Amino acid sequence: MKLKPSATRITIVITILILAVVAYYAYLSNKSRSERAAASMTVVEEVLSRDLNHNYPPTPKEVIKYYNDITKCLYNETCTDEEIERLGMKNRQLYDADLLAANEMGSYLIQLQSDVADHKDKKITIINMALASSTNVDYYTRNGFSFARLICTYTMNENGTNNTTRIVYLLRRDDDKQWKIYGWDFAENVDINGDGIPGD
Repeated sequence: MKLKPSATRITIVITILILAVVAYYAYLSNKSRSERAAASMTVVEEVLSRDLNHNYPPTPKEVIKYYNDITKCLYNETCTDEEIERLGMKNRQLYDADLLAANEMGSYLIQLQSDVADHKDKKITIINMALASSTNVDYYTRNGFSFARLICTYTMNENGTNNTTRIVYLLRRDDDKQWKIYGWDFAENVDINGDGIPGD
């Protein structure tokens, strides 16, 4: 028996509606699954998941913010040796070429493992990191390079006693226009009003 044109149209509309409902349910199911996966990631896994080749921090402040996220993972979280090494490699992706040259990879990773173990032994944790606002970033040019300098204040706890440390970070813009960490020093050792390099 041949269907009338109106019955054919109704069948097609119902089929499309059913397919739309199925597709929407599949979309919600996948979204929920990915949200659950993201929620179940540890802090360390979340920091390690950032792909710096395609998602590099765009400003000096964002570079130090991510560097601080790595630091918190190293000293506040329980990491495996492999995770410490991977976090150390993320750090190195933020370093300027000159800083990398001064810190051979093998020695750097051994020293990092030792530093993390030392902090755990002394029960030192980072309570707070206060990064200077974007308006407090000093930009200047020296020897044809663009530099940015900013201060971060760290509050540490060691066996129940809090102490505060201010670190001045210096970043240099590379040929790819990415800000890389060139060096750092304690604020008391740096002429904040000059254009010197931490440690100079």
